[in-house]
This record gives sequence, structure tokens and C-alpha cells, in this order.
Amino acid sequence: MRIYIIDHTFHYELENLTRVFFPNEKLEMVKENISVPSDTDGTYIVTRICSADTGKNISVRVCFPQYDKELCRNVDFIADSEEYISEQERVMAVCLYELLREYTGITPPWGILTGVRPIKLFRRMSDEYGTEYTKGYFRDKLLVTEEKILLAEETEANERAIINTSSDNSYSLYVSIPFCPTRCSYCSFVSQSTEKSKALTEPYTELLCRELEYTSRIMSELNMKLETVYIGGGTPTTLSAEQLKNLMSAINRHFPMKDCREFTVEAGRPDTITEEKLIAILEGGADRISINPQTMNDRILESIGRRHTSQQTIDAFRLARKTGFGHINTDLIAGLPDESFESFQNTLGIITDLNPESITVHTLSMKRSSGLTSQGMQIFREAAETASKMHSFCREVMHEKGYRPYYLYRQSRMVGNLENTGYAKKGFDGLYNVFIMDETHSIIACGAGAVTKLKDNRDNSIQRIFNYKYPYEYISGFDEMLSRKNSIRQFRGFTSDNHAKLIK
Repeated sequence: MRIYIIDHTFHYELENLTRVFFPNEKLEMVKENISVPSDTDGTYIVTRICSADTGKNISVRVCFPQYDKELCRNVDFIADSEEYISEQERVMAVCLYELLREYTGITPPWGILTGVRPIKLFRRMSDEYGTEYTKGYFRDKLLVTEEKILLAEETEANERAIINTSSDNSYSLYVSIPFCPTRCSYCSFVSQSTEKSKALTEPYTELLCRELEYTSRIMSELNMKLETVYIGGGTPTTLSAEQLKNLMSAINRHFPMKDCREFTVEAGRPDTITEEKLIAILEGGADRISINPQTMNDRILESIGRRHTSQQTIDAFRLARKTGFGHINTDLIAGLPDESFESFQNTLGIITDLNPESITVHTLSMKRSSGLTSQGMQIFREAAETASKMHSFCREVMHEKGYRPYYLYRQSRMVGNLENTGYAKKGFDGLYNVFIMDETHSIIACGAGAVTKLKDNRDNSIQRIFNYKYPYEYISGFDEMLSRKNSIRQFRGFTSDNHAKLIK
């Protein structure tokens, strides 16, 4: 499908919005100011801004040559506000949204919003204009459904309470373990199957401990305050108990853990969890783990490439309780291929009976590099409607069981243009999840595929430091990894009075 961009610069938003309605189409953006060919095959979209008597005229056409049909919207726009450019973009997006909704019969619940962080937008607008104005703007200007507005309002209030506890000189530490037993068909993360890369885990872990030591010296020098630690992946419990013990020991030895408010290890796949590993994690100081079944339907588990059963999830959960963990999170996915609403109901029932302290409900996202996408799976309207029904049901059950939404984010190519929502019982919010999604403070990241995000509190800008993606690259280029960490000093030299004093 071609999208013609004529006399404006709003191609990014229009492309993302079109993908909400046509997630499987290959989109071609034509930005040159040219005439649309008369012999164009297939559906195409023409977007244009031109001069008019009152200011500008915004026009959007969706054309279907194969049906000898086209849909059009034209809006005269008066250039009389400071938000002139951004308002043009919004009006054009609304025109496109209305035409595509009319053609497809689909009403995306987040309206014209395509960004990752709708809660951050809701908070920023609420601070400036008030909550009621913001709710009205989401409803009338962004075309968000009432259900999602209420979800955004509740989530924002819970997020805000967590964000307000972070100090200006605080940071969180992320530690990457880029190995998994197998790669799930929906996954696009950079992780290596241990079937192919088991020999790399030992040298990788040794170097990771060295990077942690080097990084800790920088953070100590800058007098930064550690808020949370998150060991993720991949699947950290693909490491042996001894490797986990060494890793936890390195973190505790080099970082000021007495001030750390939350220490999470993403245990992930139930088939990698053993009592020995759980003891190593617990004795290493972690107070929160995540056991992620995604579904409790064994047939679906097999179809998506997860080599464990629902019973193994139950056994791993009970073992973690027996070992002494008081905060267990579980991850589920709404919209998995061929999973029915009734199957999801059953999954949620089993999980809530286990009584975890927090539950994160994701939506299937068809990333370009995932196995499902490469195999040609398409996101049909029925799948979107089912996933939406799953989320609505989940929200009802969560409230009944005493869980509340505490963070929310979105991804591109999500089934039904929905969201990922973290629910928690009171006092069991995942602090790291909020800090990273809100971009509250700097995230210092170590390991392969890790991305450090340095936040300048003066203007809220973010500077990124990328580690090599793959374990073999990380190992062979380790000295370069350490060298890149020096950018933290340089960044803080411009933004931290403490560091200015240190370098005098």
C-alpha cells in the first residue's frame, strides 16, 4: 500500500496509524511532491495540505481502484494558535482514522494514539490542564474509548505515587541475560537459544560481572543513588545455580544494595526453575521474581515453542513459595494464535487461584523479526476483537481480586492496537517497570543487548549508550563495552553538580 505525503511532514504518524488498520500490509511512503499515478493498483492513500483562504486545507483520500471507489475528508484549518503544526497533524490523523474506520469496520480503542507511553501523555496534560480536561481531550480530540480513558486515569494515579518517590540523583540497574531454552515464536528480543550457545554462558557471565564492577565504580564516583535492580533477558534462569550465585554476589559486592528498594529476577520459563536456582536468587537478595507461563493451555504452549506445560508453571510457582518468595509476578499474553476467549478465561482463573502478588497482561505484538511474522501469520479482525474481550474480562477480574493497574505501555503491531498492563495488589507494584516506562530516571544497563538511558532532569532529554547485541559480540568486543560506559561520566559532568565538584 502506498501513502502519498504531499506538502507536509507528518509521514511518521500517518504510517503508524495506517498500520493500526492494516498491520500486515507493506507500506510505502511516497514523500515527493508529485501527482498520483492514475494507473495505481491496489489501495492507496493521498494526504495533502494546501493553502486556503482561511489558512490551510487538509485533505485525505483513501482510494480503492479495484472497487472503483474512494473515501474523502477535507478540513479548512485556521492558522491562529501556537500549536498550529501539531494541531494540523492531529486533524489529519483524525481524517485518516475516520476513513479507515469506515472502510474496515474496526474502531481502535486508543483512537489516533500510536505512541508507546499514553499514560505519560495523560500525566503531562493533567499537570498542565487538569484531569477532567485531559479526559475530554482524549475522548474528543484523540478518539480514545471511554474504557481506555478510565484505565489511563487509574493507572496514571497509581504510577504518579511511585514516580514521586524517586529522587533527582537516583538510577536503576538493568542486567541482561540474553539466553533462552528455546525462542518463542512471537518473540523478537535478541536472545540466544541455549541449545546453540550454552558454551557462551560461562565466559559471558564472567565478563558481565566485570562490567558490573566497572560500572559500579563510575556510579559511586558520581554519588548516584540506586533505586532498583532488574535482571532480565532472555531467561536469567537458563544460567546454572552457580552462575546465578556469582552474578548476584557481584551485584551485592559492588553496588550499594542497602539503599535498593526492589531487586527483581525474571525467572521466566518454568522449565528452567529449580530449587537450587531459587535459593541462589533468594540468598542473593532478590525480593521479587517473575514466573511467566503466558498461557495455561498446553496446546497453545506447544504451538508457540514453549517447551513446558501448565503443570510445570504451577509446580514452579509453589516451589518459589516454599523457598520463601513473597512477591511473585506472572506474565500472560492476550491474543495468542488460536487461543479462544474461553481458554484465556481458564488461564486467568488458574493464575489468580495461585494468588501472585502481581500479574502483567501483555497483548501479542507481531514484531518484524518474530517467528510468527516470518511464517506469515496475519492479524485478523476476529483476533483483535477476541484480544479486546480478553483485556476487558481481565480488568473486571483484577478489580474483583484486589489488583489495580500500576503501569501500562504499548508496542507497535499489537493485536487490536491494545496495550500491556501491569496489575498488582496494594504494596506490590513493580517499581522498576514504572521507572523505565515513565523514563523517571537514568537506567544503567549491563550485558549484551542492554541499552543505558541517561536522563537529563533539566529538560527530560534522554541519551542512550548501546551495548553490543549478541553474546559473541559482547565477549569479543568487551573492552569497547567498558569504554562506552565512560560516557556516563561525560553526561553527568554536564548535568550533575556532584560530578563537577569531583573533577575540580
